[in-house]
Amino acid sequence: MLSLKLLSALNDYLWNCPLLFLLMGTHLFFTLKLHIPQRHIGKALRLSVTPEKQADKTSPNLSAFGALATTLAATLGTGNIIGVSTAVALGGPGAVFWCWLTGILGMATSYAECYLSVLFREKNKDNLYVGGPMYVMKNGLHSKLLAKFYAFCTVCAAFGIGCTTQANSLTQTTSSTWRLSPHLVGMAAAMVVGMVILGGIRSIGRLCEKTVPVLGFLYIGSCLLLLSVNRDVLLPALKVIFSHALMPHAVLGGITGYSLKHAARYGIARGLYTNEAGIGTSAIAAASSGSVNPSRQAYVSMTAVFWDTVVMCFLSGLVIVANMLKHPESLAGVNETGLADAAFSYLPFGGNAFLSLSLVAFAITTLIGWSYFGEKAFCYLWGDHNLNVYRLLYIVMIYIGAVIPLNVVWECTDFINALMIVPNVISLFALQGVIKENVG
Repeated sequence: MLSLKLLSALNDYLWNCPLLFLLMGTHLFFTLKLHIPQRHIGKALRLSVTPEKQADKTSPNLSAFGALATTLAATLGTGNIIGVSTAVALGGPGAVFWCWLTGILGMATSYAECYLSVLFREKNKDNLYVGGPMYVMKNGLHSKLLAKFYAFCTVCAAFGIGCTTQANSLTQTTSSTWRLSPHLVGMAAAMVVGMVILGGIRSIGRLCEKTVPVLGFLYIGSCLLLLSVNRDVLLPALKVIFSHALMPHAVLGGITGYSLKHAARYGIARGLYTNEAGIGTSAIAAASSGSVNPSRQAYVSMTAVFWDTVVMCFLSGLVIVANMLKHPESLAGVNETGLADAAFSYLPFGGNAFLSLSLVAFAITTLIGWSYFGEKAFCYLWGDHNLNVYRLLYIVMIYIGAVIPLNVVWECTDFINALMIVPNVISLFALQGVIKENVG
């Protein structure tokens, strides 16, 4: 299809230079503007598990940790595993460093987004806080048109990257590992997610609070176990990652070893894709918390980028590179998405099955987390009384995404994400003067 080729070419151009420079420039600007808020990451991590004294205990809104867990549910997923695998395959080991750097700097942009969303949020008829970039644009920039445009793109992205692509990744994993029917898996996923999202934000928040930390720490634990098994190549792997990040190198293991341009391009792109800092969606969850202090909630929400990219993506990349050095024979015949699978095959207990289960679990939580992002944008445009229409469509799209080819959906999603970044970054720069950096 000519239109698909044109869209693909446009996405390649946008995500190769303009958007990467825009987002990395934004991350660096707010890192300096806010006096390096990343230096308070220890305090932010403590705040994420400490109840706010001023918060209303009877409030129907999410806790600060519940908002964080909902954000992590949406961002922790296949990007942390398959995305890192493709980054290393296409950009070389140095891509791991650039992905990690994106997370370090992206925490500042996440802080700014979440601060503004808490500051400019509203209360709906059910006494629940609602917010996000669309409310920042409406109440801060006083641009209802820009707000509606962003909200519409968010709904489209929810049906794309948040729904159909995750459902398809889910069925691809279950089909390749256990030979399960995509139709059965799609129906099962739709039923599970449907039961959660029909219960509303409290139901979503409770599930995320209970499952996301467990899934995250199980995956982190498995990575640490693999690094312990491969500890003799741990330091060489770190050296390869940092040296390949800054200069061209020859081919390593027959797959990687591109130029500095390739390492930076794929590392930055995968980092931005997985933590979504600059896109603004995490701010929708941040605004739903009962926290009364915008700065406090912004710090708590900022830790999502830390866990997602600084910790999990870096560990995934380190595991992959260490395996490439110690077991280069495992790379024979492996495609760009299979580097993680090759590395996890050396776990002492059912490594490939564990990785598949992790991918399935992360895909389910991403489906649930993104359903909320799309729900708030949908309600902004068409009102709460039409909410069940959105939920029904979302559940149906899970099944459709599980059984159809997704090349068109991926291209459309990449383009929609690009459209979301521009108005969000505009509002961040326009309202930079009201953002305060205070750990209090």
